[in-house]
Amino acid sequence: MKMKSPQILMECLLEQGVDTVFGYPGGTILNLYDELELHGYKEKIHHILTAHEQGASHAADGYARATGKVGVCFATSGPGATNLTTGIATAYMDSSPVVFITVNVAESLIGKDSFQEVDITGITMPITKCNYLVRRAEDLADVIREAFAIARSGRPGPVLIDILKNVTYDTCDYEPLPVSEHSRHGRLAAMLRRASHDLRDPEPDHEDIQQLLEMIESAQRPLVLVGGGVIRSKGAVPEFRRFIETLNAPVASTVMGGGACPGNHPLFTGMIGMHGSHASNFASAECDLLIAIGCRFSDRVATDPKSFARQAKIVHIDIDRAEVDKNVLTDHHIIGDARRVLELINEKLPRHDYPAWKEQVFSRGEVPLKRDGILHPHEILETVAALTDSQAIIATDVGQHQMWSAQYYHFSRPGQLITSGGFGTMGFGVGAAMGAKIGCPDQPVVLCTGDGCFRMNCHELATIEHYHIPIIILVFNNHTLGMVRQWQHLIYGERYSQTDLDRGPDFVKLAEAYGISGARCATQAELETVLRQALPSGQPWVIDCAIDKDAMVHPMVPNGAKATNFLLD
Repeated sequence: MKMKSPQILMECLLEQGVDTVFGYPGGTILNLYDELELHGYKEKIHHILTAHEQGASHAADGYARATGKVGVCFATSGPGATNLTTGIATAYMDSSPVVFITVNVAESLIGKDSFQEVDITGITMPITKCNYLVRRAEDLADVIREAFAIARSGRPGPVLIDILKNVTYDTCDYEPLPVSEHSRHGRLAAMLRRASHDLRDPEPDHEDIQQLLEMIESAQRPLVLVGGGVIRSKGAVPEFRRFIETLNAPVASTVMGGGACPGNHPLFTGMIGMHGSHASNFASAECDLLIAIGCRFSDRVATDPKSFARQAKIVHIDIDRAEVDKNVLTDHHIIGDARRVLELINEKLPRHDYPAWKEQVFSRGEVPLKRDGILHPHEILETVAALTDSQAIIATDVGQHQMWSAQYYHFSRPGQLITSGGFGTMGFGVGAAMGAKIGCPDQPVVLCTGDGCFRMNCHELATIEHYHIPIIILVFNNHTLGMVRQWQHLIYGERYSQTDLDRGPDFVKLAEAYGISGARCATQAELETVLRQALPSGQPWVIDCAIDKDAMVHPMVPNGAKATNFLLD
């Protein structure tokens, strides 16, 4: 059937199961937005108009992380498209599947420095799995289908589709095609085969599986390290939990692996790395076998790659061959999807136990927690956990509050922690929390943010109020850029250059200006009282939590130091 390309795009989105799009209109993309008003699409595809394109990008990302579906984001050309780049890079670093759709100037204006022209495919090439410039209406449907397949398959990630404006006026033949039929459709199947390195999960080598089983059999002090790859792999968490309970050895986690192993599990040692627990960091130094699953050994995990787990045989399980031996040299690796690898291991793994080793690991003392009548960060997280039965989705920005959230809120399932682990994006949290709540409307969503981070995208309060998105925003307010100040205190001789936030706004008044309830808390009792009102209210809240300016994340290992060389203990 003949159809205009904007309608083809909408039909393809519906074909992919898309029910929500986050975006911001502009001149070049108007034909797509006009199509939303036609043929009943706005009843089928819920469009969320954010206050800024970056907010839309983070919301689509948060939606994807919380639901496991592909997020979708629209933006116009030029600055509209470039405003997406921080969100695209954030999704790329954390392997989050988002399709970004932009419309550029017409082909006759390309290369002429036209109004709001930018080479967005060139700009985003290093931070996308794949990107496209659509020059013909006839290519649009198959490009959209391939983009979604690439975004969700293998190691997930963002894909960008840039469409020339003149294409959005064109008409061509459109053939409906269910997702189940894509691999049998001639032209599309050929496109998918050309991208087969992205689309087909490699079958793990069964000899590699056997070698790991033999290494486990001879180990006396094994440690499992779980990363975000287990969270991203569909169906991997049940297999992972079966694996760790059969192996019955200590389990550490990266920030992005939060929720793979329940935070209150008796085998769980906590986070590893720069702000890792004593148990996790000493276990990494003392183990004789380290099994890392879906973890890329970033500098925040392996603070000193040469000394990391130096007594151990290191086994790396990952879907992406490029990550193996990139940061830490391994003794053995298995390439494949985490779910499939663990499934094969579990078929043959006998039950083990390491009582002496577990006693050694869990005997490490942790940092004592203060309870002296003023509000401490751990008390904020403990209160939220108590009042939500630890079932809330926790979104964070980046900094001290992010680490406190990872340390003190016991995540129990995948998609429960929404945070920017790889790119470390300040301003990520508000948009991500919006997307998570829209994707999971029946689950409580709490944003933990800092006063520095919240300032960056607090204009999205307008979006939260307009669409009645009932998220609870907890501002860890220490009137400073807390993590940077912590470094300045410990490493830079207490020279606090440009980290004091001795300025407005008053966050409670700001919330009220947007028509949102606000409150201020200085003690745990005050916070509990406010949360008992806010959580069941079905309304958004901004809660300003006053914490000590010199509160620090304990422990801390400086960059480049051995995992057990705690600068802050």
